[in-house]
Amino acid sequence: MLIRVVAICSVLALFIFAPQAFARQRVDLVISGGIIVPMDAGFSVIENGAIAIRRGRIVAVGRRDEIARLYVASRTIDARGRAVIPGLINTHTHVPMTLFRGIADDLELNEWLTKFIFPAEAKNVDASFVRAGTRLGLAEMIRGGTTTYCDMYYFEDAIAEETAKAGVRAVLGETVIDFPAPDNKTFAAALIYAERFVQRWRGHRLIFPAIAPHAPYTVSEEHLREVRALADRLNVPVIIHVAETRKEVADIMQQKGATPVQYLARIGFLNGRTTAAHLVHVNDDDIALLKEFGVGIAHNPQSNMKLASGIAPVPKMLAAGLAVGLGTDGAASNNDLNLWEEMDTAAKLHKVATFDPRAVSARQALWMATVGGARALHLESEIGSLEIGKRADIVIVDLDSLHQTPRYDIYSHLVYATKASDVRTVIVDGRVLMRDRRLLTLNEAAVRREARLWQRRVAQSLRIPAQSAPQ
Repeated sequence: MLIRVVAICSVLALFIFAPQAFARQRVDLVISGGIIVPMDAGFSVIENGAIAIRRGRIVAVGRRDEIARLYVASRTIDARGRAVIPGLINTHTHVPMTLFRGIADDLELNEWLTKFIFPAEAKNVDASFVRAGTRLGLAEMIRGGTTTYCDMYYFEDAIAEETAKAGVRAVLGETVIDFPAPDNKTFAAALIYAERFVQRWRGHRLIFPAIAPHAPYTVSEEHLREVRALADRLNVPVIIHVAETRKEVADIMQQKGATPVQYLARIGFLNGRTTAAHLVHVNDDDIALLKEFGVGIAHNPQSNMKLASGIAPVPKMLAAGLAVGLGTDGAASNNDLNLWEEMDTAAKLHKVATFDPRAVSARQALWMATVGGARALHLESEIGSLEIGKRADIVIVDLDSLHQTPRYDIYSHLVYATKASDVRTVIVDGRVLMRDRRLLTLNEAAVRREARLWQRRVAQSLRIPAQSAPQ
């Protein structure tokens, strides 16, 4: 009897003196331990931190002991000894073009497009090609810690289906262009397809449908106006290539009497739901217009270097407060979807271009790959940083490899030393897509086999000697 009384008194004491033990909120997932780099406004770093996640959103970020005291989780991921960062955001790519990786290198843009890419697309691109290339690109991006990407290509419905299955977030733009494309042979048909695509995916938790006129030099003024009117009516983003090469700028100056940016502004095309890729050849007046209209910028340093397109004035853009994100472009012109390389390249390229080692810092490079990318895609209220209320798009990165040893500054470490292979775990919307380097939503072996089959088909269609590959 005495033992029973003592037990009852002990339970009552817990309720009276330690109510917090019974008041912990239940969450779906806690990432516990590690160095949290939230990419908040103050560029804070939380040593031995933790993040609580419920229904796909972040409900708390703080020190590990504080989170443990307030929350109890159905699942816990131990991140001790690792960095925990926002998911990386690839603001510009053509994801199925992973199947054209290395098909034609060391060429300038116009020759590369007209002599190789457009013919290869005409002979090979269909819905099955797009699905295979998308799965390959998704697997590569997840492995590299990319949780959101912005795409413009054909058969975008198929891309959306594969992306949603894999659990990745994406802004997906159906391409419209003024000549026959693989999925639609006329501009009018492409616009009809684009509207159906938008209506189908509107409101999806991962897929943000968009319309993607290819460029001012491949879409007429009349058709650009039609795209803007449709996008405004449907209230969806527009994605477009702008001012990528000197030739484009010269041609539009001759035809329209204005730079590409000034021309698009003049016809009422630019607004706060526009994301423009490249913007390599822009002047101060162009930058002012981009700022005025709230246009997001996708900076693609490696693709621009490889195609010798030039160097975008990113330090000026950042100084002007523009929303600048990083993109890889398609894997046919890069030749990968690795945002760690883009961060490293962006920081170093602008240092050497300006002869100023402070032109783009490590913090700015990581900002462009996260917060800046979210702003460029007009999704900053949802993603880009690890803050309460935002979507739980999170990457856990190993910090113990030889090329990361020793470590002094976490921002420097992430931008200048870390590789895509250091990514350990990837979470999108609270769902684990890769755990301890094992893909959970894609069959990697099947993805590789399918890509090799397409390699042989593409090579045969273009009479390129097919390279032997492991089976």
